[in-house]
Amino acid sequence: MAKKSEMTIGPEAFINRELSWLEFNLRVLEEAENEENPLLERMKFLAIFSSNLDEFFMVRVAGVREQAFGDGAPQDFAADGLTASEQLRAIAARSQELVARQYRCLRESIGPAMREAGFNLLRNMELTREQKEYVDRFFRERALPILTPMACDPAHPSPRYHNRGLYLGTMLEHEKGLGPKQLFAVVQVPQVLPRVILLPGNNTNNVSFVLLEELVAARLPELFGGFSVKSWTTFRITRDCDQELLEQESDDMLRLIEERLKERQRGQAVRLEIAAKADESIAQRIIDDEDLKGLSEEPGATTYNEVYRIDGPLDLTGLWELYKLPGFEKFHDKPHAPTRPAAFRQQRDIFSTVSREDVLVHHPYESFDPVVDFVTSAARDPRVLAIKQTLYRTSGDSPIIRALMDAAEAGKHVTALVELKARFDEANNVSWARQLERAGVHVVFGFLDLKTHCKVSLVIRNEREGLKRYVHLGTGNYNPATATSYTDLGLFTADAEIAEDASALFNLLTGYSQGHQWKKLIVAPNDLHSRTLELIRSQAALASAGKPSRIFAKVNSLADHQIIEALYGASQAGVPIEILSRGICCLRPGVAGLSENIQVRSIVDRFLEHSRIFIFGEGVDAEVYLGSADWMPRNFFRRVEVMFPVLAEPLKERLLTTIVPTYSDDTARARRLCSDGTYTLDTPSKKQTPQRSQILFMEEASAVSETITQLPDHGISNEKKQSSGLISSRVSSRSNSSQRQNRSRSRKSSS
Repeated sequence: MAKKSEMTIGPEAFINRELSWLEFNLRVLEEAENEENPLLERMKFLAIFSSNLDEFFMVRVAGVREQAFGDGAPQDFAADGLTASEQLRAIAARSQELVARQYRCLRESIGPAMREAGFNLLRNMELTREQKEYVDRFFRERALPILTPMACDPAHPSPRYHNRGLYLGTMLEHEKGLGPKQLFAVVQVPQVLPRVILLPGNNTNNVSFVLLEELVAARLPELFGGFSVKSWTTFRITRDCDQELLEQESDDMLRLIEERLKERQRGQAVRLEIAAKADESIAQRIIDDEDLKGLSEEPGATTYNEVYRIDGPLDLTGLWELYKLPGFEKFHDKPHAPTRPAAFRQQRDIFSTVSREDVLVHHPYESFDPVVDFVTSAARDPRVLAIKQTLYRTSGDSPIIRALMDAAEAGKHVTALVELKARFDEANNVSWARQLERAGVHVVFGFLDLKTHCKVSLVIRNEREGLKRYVHLGTGNYNPATATSYTDLGLFTADAEIAEDASALFNLLTGYSQGHQWKKLIVAPNDLHSRTLELIRSQAALASAGKPSRIFAKVNSLADHQIIEALYGASQAGVPIEILSRGICCLRPGVAGLSENIQVRSIVDRFLEHSRIFIFGEGVDAEVYLGSADWMPRNFFRRVEVMFPVLAEPLKERLLTTIVPTYSDDTARARRLCSDGTYTLDTPSKKQTPQRSQILFMEEASAVSETITQLPDHGISNEKKQSSGLISSRVSSRSNSSQRQNRSRSRKSSS
């Protein structure tokens, strides 16, 4: 079986990574188009689509572009056989289609629905006298002191447009006075002011507003006194922001990151967004200044289009300001209040609870509070001697950061591994690192050539029997803010071998200490890749021997070619494989003789699916793991990651019979990947009721909470109560159904 997984597989067996990502962003756009979603939630998905696309261009497109137009070295081929130039053309064509579809959704669906709901975007000529007076006052008092009109001529070179900054470009002319008779000039729309300017007289039934750029554009003659405005347009530049730190030398990584952040605003332009009706002379000037590539009219030209002509307001991430307006709950999803995990409801300290039993927490259905309590309790507890913590991304006002500083100031030994290279959170993490250092925390930054992406918290406590270690391991960041909108899993444990591994992990991160024989944790870049391949191949061997087998993987992305080839080999051996990949998936399922036993689905819904779950085996023999890593080369080889086992039987049972089957049975927000790379909505038959996993998780968390509160405690742990059937009958029957289906698939594959 190992030979099959190592066979040479042609490029036709792989889906292009960049195009797969664009199909993921289409699934985000489909949620904006979905009229079943509340109105402001649909608008939120429009904003997320834009934010996602910004990052895609800043990082992925910039990288492909550099390869295509770099130093003249031969272009590498992607796994699917495309060169960098071919990828750029395919990316541009698909991106142009998707952006046009996004704005069509805004114009034809969400926009009219917003107006009908009482949200009115007004142009300058539509304002009442009272509104004009308010806008004039806003301009003079708030905007005018900030605005800087910039002429562009030989004496005033074109400014270096800031990455993702919104600008007004204008053609001006005059008869007399200083300056040329015709002039191109620009004004940056201030990012320090709100994009959405609410007008007086608004209430919860009617909201009128103008956009900041419209307000400024109407007053361009005042900014450029003596000139008349011939034409104007909005435009926006996206730049290469993939700051590569490999092979860079610096005595101070903190200073190196700070220098790189300054360079980010000056990267190469990779995209121009400009109003569809823009004066062509303005557009061409910006294209030439930024060395961008527009459409070529030459027959058979191989260039591609980096210019996006937008029929609507540029930069729809500004819609977040409308989304966050208070008082419009009827246009939002019903609020969800996370329940406190059952094991932590009893009035005992968190360490005695974890000492008694491992605890699994499912966010955001269950509260993130115990994770915060774990660190804050350790900071206050006089028995706690040391705290060690990884920090990849955290919230602006983080209680975990405050607790670490309090603990250090109280004299405890506190170590924080702050990952400065967390993309687009670098500035935030630099700030936290400085504050932690001032409080006496021992701050380290990991490795220059590796990101520390694992999520681990270790507490060392002095107890009657001696020192005892407590560990929290998670699939998501130590961020209370995103814990309410990302789905993640966390494990609390006092298992001695896991704790020993966690200590060794921190020794590796802080002192390069190596040679530890890992007992329970599987760590990248040491052995996560090889162990994952072993686990896949072991299932293939079982299937080849006619024994039950199974592989389930829930990840954000699947792109590692060796892992994909191993999965193809396992499928050929008869292993039933289910992949739940939210974003990228380069594996092509359903190909006869190659991947007919593999199904791939993606769930895009209210919460961002972020948890990573891995199951190898069927029934009682299943090995269950959680982790911080996706199945991508960067996670396996360029990051410090951890995959950790779920050992306690009640927790394994919860994952195997409740959590995973709920995902598997989603027929409302799950899309199935077809062999041609497209996705189709996984709709139920007419006789079936659509199952929406995230709604079911919310309902089930509430149901379990109510059930357990009503039960007397006879010494049975709350987690055991959950796994003993004290969950809703719907979940039990669905779980049993999924188990039967899995066993049936396994038998069919084996035969």
